[in-house]
Amino acid sequence: MKDIIRNVTDLKYLKWSKTRSSSGTAGTFLKSYEVKNGRKIYYKLSDYDPVKGIVGHECVNEIIAGRLMDLMGVEHLAYTLVHADIEIEGREYRTWLCRSEDFKSPGESKITLEEYYETQRLGKERPMEFCLRMGWAGYVSKMLVVDHIILNRDRHGANIEVLRDKRKKGIRLFPLFDQGLSLLCRVHEPDGLENYDVMEDKQVQSFVGGRSTRENLDLIPGSEWTGISLPERIDRDTFFEGLSGILDERYYDVIREMITGRIEYVRSIRDSRCINE
Repeated sequence: MKDIIRNVTDLKYLKWSKTRSSSGTAGTFLKSYEVKNGRKIYYKLSDYDPVKGIVGHECVNEIIAGRLMDLMGVEHLAYTLVHADIEIEGREYRTWLCRSEDFKSPGESKITLEEYYETQRLGKERPMEFCLRMGWAGYVSKMLVVDHIILNRDRHGANIEVLRDKRKKGIRLFPLFDQGLSLLCRVHEPDGLENYDVMEDKQVQSFVGGRSTRENLDLIPGSEWTGISLPERIDRDTFFEGLSGILDERYYDVIREMITGRIEYVRSIRDSRCINE
C-alpha cells in the first residue's frame, strides 16, 4: 500500500518536541521535522509515555481516517504510516509513526483558523457563521460529517488552517489534517474493546461546532447535504489492507462496526434533509 512503509526506517536522528497542549486532551504527542531538497517533511508519534514508551495508536487512526475521506471525496493531507527506529531522551524505540509533506505552495503562508477568525470576524459572529460568510460552507460541512463518523475528539482552532498567498491575494483552507485522536484512540488494550459502544456521542473539542459531533451535524446548512458523499459499504479486507499485524485484529473489527454504524446515522439525516429541501 502506498500509505504504509513496512521496511524499518532509521529515524534516530530526529529530534522530538511536544505539540500544542489541547484543552481536554490527555496524552503526550511528539512531533518532528526535517528538510529535504528544500521541502519540509513532518513526523508525528502516537501517544507517548516516558515510562511505557509509545502506548497509543493514533498514527494508525490517521491512515484509516484518510482512507475514509478518500472514499468520501474529501480533500485531506496525505499521511504515510512508517515503521521506524527512533530515539527519545536517549531511549530507542521501534514504532509506527506518521509522515507528511509540506502542502503549502510557493508564496503561501499559513495561520490557524482560530487566529484568522479573531482578526476578521464581525462583532459577535460565531466560528460557524464566520466560515459560512467566508464561503467555506462545503468544507466545514464535510469536516463535521467526517468528525462525527470517526468521532474526532480534537478539532480545535489550530487543527484547521488558513493558507494565504499575498502575491495572488488568495486565501483557502488547508486540507483536513490531524485526525489521529479519533476512533478507538482511548482504548490502549484489546480487552477494552469488549462491549464498546461505537455509537456513543462522547464529548469532543470542535472550534467550529460544540462538544457533540452528533449535535454539530445540525449546524450543516440544508443545501450542503446534497454534496455529502457517503460510502455504500466498508469492505474490511480492502479498507484495512496492509494494516494486518500492526494492531490486534479485533480493533479493525470494531472500527469497521463504528464507521459503518455512524455512516448509516449520517445517511439517515442526509436523506431526510435532502427530501425536505
